[in-house]
Amino acid sequence: MAEQPDKESKTEEATEKKIRDSLDKGQVPHSREATVFASMLAILIAAVFFVPDNALKLRYTLESFIDRPESFLLANGADASAIMYVLAIECGKFIAPIIAALAIAGVAGGALQNQPQFVSNRIEPKLDRISIVKGWSRIFGVKGQVEFLKSVFKLSIVALAGYVALKSSYVDIFNALFMEPTATPKLMQDLSVRFLSAVVAATAVLVAADLAWSRFSWRRDLRMTRQEVKDEHKQAEGDPLVKMRLRSLQRDRSRRRMIAAVPKATLIIANPTHYSVALRYVREEGGAPVVVAKGKDLIALKIRFIAEQNGIPIYQDRSLARSLYASVEVDKMIPPEFYKAVAGVILFLGQRGRQTRPAG
Repeated sequence: MAEQPDKESKTEEATEKKIRDSLDKGQVPHSREATVFASMLAILIAAVFFVPDNALKLRYTLESFIDRPESFLLANGADASAIMYVLAIECGKFIAPIIAALAIAGVAGGALQNQPQFVSNRIEPKLDRISIVKGWSRIFGVKGQVEFLKSVFKLSIVALAGYVALKSSYVDIFNALFMEPTATPKLMQDLSVRFLSAVVAATAVLVAADLAWSRFSWRRDLRMTRQEVKDEHKQAEGDPLVKMRLRSLQRDRSRRRMIAAVPKATLIIANPTHYSVALRYVREEGGAPVVVAKGKDLIALKIRFIAEQNGIPIYQDRSLARSLYASVEVDKMIPPEFYKAVAGVILFLGQRGRQTRPAG
């Protein structure tokens, strides 16, 4: 098994491809504290806006069982089921908003951090998840230490918030001994709201720090070695030797296709040995003359040889051949600046006939 590169050698920032692959695999920066914070905030919102009214309705229902027990029939099992059904409905109305708020907060806590996506390999069984060595490193590694510090901080915050909330409400709690029992739920609600508000406000600092840490840790784990960056760049760009071979094959195919098109030409413009440009011009086809093949040195000689075999006239013009070779691509019409020169060649060859041989 190949050795994994150590963290000290991973000095390069992750490339866009590495980041994209990590996101596709579901390896995204995630803060657990953000989800916990969202849940506590949802409980606080439910305690302020939903619990008072629902608790009052539930209290009226329960009071009716105590104040007017004779109004409820309890002669058989059907009567007992009806009473339990009523109680279940009222308790459900009391609990449903809290559960809905927690569910929405849990989904939002994860969705706002990263785009939701389904990744099947995240639920696949992996041996490293039950490895003692891996578990030891997770517990006592840097991440484990950070999680331990966050847990200590959260415990301290909860203890401090509880202490402050109880101390500030000491007089109210003492006066509750002399209050009507019906005022106790209101007092408990006020104490709960104060406690949750203090915890949420203090936890917001932890959430901000944890969000920054989770992204920093994610980026650090994605760092690459220089060799990994080079290998990825080579894979993206392709092996230079393979690319060179492919370009060579493409040139060979293009050259063979071009040579095969030489018999379709109607005239060849060349200098004595180095350049040859095969043109096709048929009045009935319309348009300007088209370059069907061009080449220099050995390719130029090959074009001339095929032209001689097929009886295609060859006209020698050093400057015109070089200019056409440099300016016009194969299978393209000649540009307007060559019209006059090429028209003169066509007129000259037309006067001499198709059997005109090159001078010299």
